[in-house]
Amino acid sequence: MMAHGGRIVAEALHREGVTHLFTLCGGHIQNIYDGCLDVGIRVVDTRHEQTAGHAADGWARATGQPGVCAVTAGPGVTDVVTALANAQRGGVPMVCIGGAGPVLLTDRGSLQDMNHIDLVKSITKAAYRIVNTDRLAEYVSTAFRVAMSGVPGPVYLEMPLDVLMNFADVSDFPSPAVSRTAAQPAPDPTEFARALELFEKAERPVAIIGSQFRWSRDLASLQDLLARYPMPTFVNGMARGALPPEHPCFFTRARRAALAEADVVLMCGTPFDFRVDYGRDGTWNPNTKIVKVDRDATQIGHNKPVDVGLVADTGLVLRSLAEGLPAGRLHESWLATIRRSEEKSRAKMIPEMEAHSDPPNPLRVCKELDRFVDDDTVVVGDGGDFVATAAYVLRVRWPGLWMDPGPLGTLGVGPGYAMAARLARPKSRVIAVYGDGAFGLHAMELEAMARQKIPVVCVIGNDAGWTQIRRGQVEFFGEERAVATGLAYTRYDQVAQALGCHGEWVETTDGIAPALQRAFDASERDQVPAVVNIKIASSEFRKGSISV
Repeated sequence: MMAHGGRIVAEALHREGVTHLFTLCGGHIQNIYDGCLDVGIRVVDTRHEQTAGHAADGWARATGQPGVCAVTAGPGVTDVVTALANAQRGGVPMVCIGGAGPVLLTDRGSLQDMNHIDLVKSITKAAYRIVNTDRLAEYVSTAFRVAMSGVPGPVYLEMPLDVLMNFADVSDFPSPAVSRTAAQPAPDPTEFARALELFEKAERPVAIIGSQFRWSRDLASLQDLLARYPMPTFVNGMARGALPPEHPCFFTRARRAALAEADVVLMCGTPFDFRVDYGRDGTWNPNTKIVKVDRDATQIGHNKPVDVGLVADTGLVLRSLAEGLPAGRLHESWLATIRRSEEKSRAKMIPEMEAHSDPPNPLRVCKELDRFVDDDTVVVGDGGDFVATAAYVLRVRWPGLWMDPGPLGTLGVGPGYAMAARLARPKSRVIAVYGDGAFGLHAMELEAMARQKIPVVCVIGNDAGWTQIRRGQVEFFGEERAVATGLAYTRYDQVAQALGCHGEWVETTDGIAPALQRAFDASERDQVPAVVNIKIASSEFRKGSISV
């Protein structure tokens, strides 16, 4: 096939199964757009390159396959850096195509000329500069293979302007069927036998299942294991939804109580980081036996010694445990103990969830919103305090249906994740939950979504501040020295209306449900985003919550 470089890139992406390309326009990459039109890839434009990157990340979270974005040279690449870093820290596969000036003008001062490769090396799995048009398809294939291997992550492909404009005859496009494998690492038999022995003897076992489970092919393995060998189970990151809310082994509010008493902990696909207090004594029982599962061998023993380390896919380990452990170990007393702790903690939430105050309590807002979360609803969390509250109340029911910034704590992911989720799952309801601070980062993406008919419902918990930071700031330094954390009760609903979206302003508890219903109705009817901007009261629920 004789074609210009942009057409070759598009054809290679099409053969990898890509249906959407997220971008902000730039002269260096316009040949790729032209190629996408020929092969039927939808070009989705954003108002900031960071959003294009987050959308590629979000596409992977929603579908299980790498998302793709394309950004122009210079500031286009620097703008997408945050999204690349977020995908790397979160272990999410994506391919970022970056434009560049012509190869012949490298280091001569062409428009937007800079060294992109060195910039992105530390926040990607690999970064390649392509200087021959006839090798474009080869590198696209390589990018997908690297992005999906081991622990998934982002790959950067630099494509100079002349390489995309030049023509080449490419007859052999790599096929995903033979250029990469779907095989995933299985547990080492010797080490797995040691893990089995620990669980066979355990009286107080606990499981913590993390984001790597999202990339397992056997997503039924966790429930099958717990049906045979029940134990208190906690999920985080992209594993949220791996257990339905009503599952007898599913817990969210009793992790500290469980870890303080556990005799064996199965730690799968998530690090010993701030979310689990780095595995430190005080939070963790010092006598607990640890079985650590990770696709990355360097994470075994990181921050905390382990008794058994399995370099393997979480789903394959869970399936092997389900098949290898003897049935009948019900751990009824242990489960009942942790259930009492869970219920005691949840009971403290009930007064605020039932509160009828004006302005509304944030827990009450989340309770009202949960009525609109069905079995196929995607929930995107973009923000700090309000989103952390929502995470304990909104009930998702399958991996990939909850999306949040992840361990990098990146605010501004909301629009990109929401756009990608709705495009990837056009029949699913998509709800973006925002703090008012986070909403301000990329509010203009509402225009892009309205113009391109991408309907999502955005719910803002508006407390006029960066509350997750401000709370500690006031506690440490005093109210009079709390600077840079206060905002106004801005009418973001009116901003939404000006951008062609539906907007609602709510100040009362009685107003929440009707406003949400109008927003969902209008969003689907008009195929545009809707924004429900809710003024919220202060809450004691998150008091003392500081993550560093």
